[in-house]
Amino acid sequence: MKQLLAILVWVVVLLWGSSSNRVSGSWFFTVENKFAGKSKSLDALKIHDTRRMLTGVDIPLGGTGRPDGAGNMLLHLIKNDEMRTQKKKKLFIVMKYLYLMNIQSWDDETTYGDEKAMLEKLEDVGHPLKYDRKEQLDGRVNIYVFLYGVRLYYAEIGIGTPSKAYYVQVDTGSDIMWVNCIECKGCPKKSSLNIELTLYNVNDSLTGNVVSCDQDFCSEISDGTVAGCTGNMPCTYSENYGDGSSTAGYFVKDVVQYDRVSGNLQTTLTNESIIFGCGAIQSGGLGSSDEALDGILGFGESNSSVISQLASAGEVKKIFAHCLNGITGGGIFAVGQVVQPKVNATPLIPNQPHYSVNLTAVEVGHEFLNLTTDEFGWGGKIRTIIDSGTTLAYLPELIYEPLVQKIISNHSNLKVQIVDGQYTCFQYSESLDDGFPNITFVFENSVTLKVYPHEYLFPFDDLWCIGWQNSALQSQERKDLTLLGDLALSNKLVVYDLENQVIGWTEYNCKYHVVF
Repeated sequence: MKQLLAILVWVVVLLWGSSSNRVSGSWFFTVENKFAGKSKSLDALKIHDTRRMLTGVDIPLGGTGRPDGAGNMLLHLIKNDEMRTQKKKKLFIVMKYLYLMNIQSWDDETTYGDEKAMLEKLEDVGHPLKYDRKEQLDGRVNIYVFLYGVRLYYAEIGIGTPSKAYYVQVDTGSDIMWVNCIECKGCPKKSSLNIELTLYNVNDSLTGNVVSCDQDFCSEISDGTVAGCTGNMPCTYSENYGDGSSTAGYFVKDVVQYDRVSGNLQTTLTNESIIFGCGAIQSGGLGSSDEALDGILGFGESNSSVISQLASAGEVKKIFAHCLNGITGGGIFAVGQVVQPKVNATPLIPNQPHYSVNLTAVEVGHEFLNLTTDEFGWGGKIRTIIDSGTTLAYLPELIYEPLVQKIISNHSNLKVQIVDGQYTCFQYSESLDDGFPNITFVFENSVTLKVYPHEYLFPFDDLWCIGWQNSALQSQERKDLTLLGDLALSNKLVVYDLENQVIGWTEYNCKYHVVF
């Protein structure tokens, strides 16, 4: 494997047996928090959350991760010097800084082309020709996830037959996987990450095929017939990202191979065909050599995502969980049905672009806030986004103002100061949990989420800053936003059951094992 100018993030993988008569493989790995410790940068927090909010949700990575069919998926830890001699490479997925999955590093001032113009340019691409191929099946999936600096996740994956390596950004805010194709216009030729970029050619793969307009997949992802897309014409796509960059191309279908581990820990090479995008036109940062990659691995919940395709094939259940340690900044991320500990669940609001639940009450200490929920337009309920990809928590002013006042009301001697025009901070040398109230959010089904002072107060230099933020200070369109980020979700096992459309949690010490 080529030497990369990136930080290799190691994980420790713990494996449990599971029943072989159901699709419920389980695996998990450790994660780390970018903002752990006392060296937080308020500018970094602000930039991260400002760019992060409403551009995607990090959490689905587990549920939309790798195939973990019957039995367990074995994730091996192989040191760098062992990679060259390892004969049978295993599926390898590494995650660190779970919270940055959807953050791009492109230039915000770049001018981007519009979607229609990009689709019109696809006419120049033409239909890829097919020809006979005689190579033997020898593909592997070799996934390594690296961290470059502190901004970008990417993974090395092998696709096609014979297998070729591609470096793709892990993006849980989008719904498709795509890689740059041989016909690509505007694709970067080199990368500042010092990796070799590869253009995918469907004709170079024994198992690759173009997805045509008359196939069911094409109509399903478009909610009907696509205008001008008929017969055996390539099924096209266009994807826009939160940073303004865009990609357009056509869909292809090719194999992804991986090692499946059965209950007796025996591994067998398995493959699954996945439909993904063949990127023909890139705009914005996707065409830049600055931290350029071969593509994006989208882990959203739509029918076009990897997880949805695998679920349809019976390879994976759409259930996943995470447990993030708010003290050390580490934690675990798991795929599979959690047996222990049990969690209480609240329904997910259907047809939402983000994982959202209904908030019914907020308790500060032992006193409930007087919420006039009619002002939020949800009939006595407040739509609340659950997003571990956001570092703090954002509340509409009608909740934020009384909540913060109650937090500091018992400390008349506090010298409160506003830092960076946004963060309420103060000096305090006593016990946080003894001096400030717990905050309890109540959701449908009377499910409660309690946040302790040591979780919602974070250190900055010699100050303690309140992690609750006023949504009204963000932007006009976000002024009524209620969003609970990592601040509220840490030190809890959070389970996302997408099959039953519920989300549940329980307080849990994230250094302990979770049983599947």
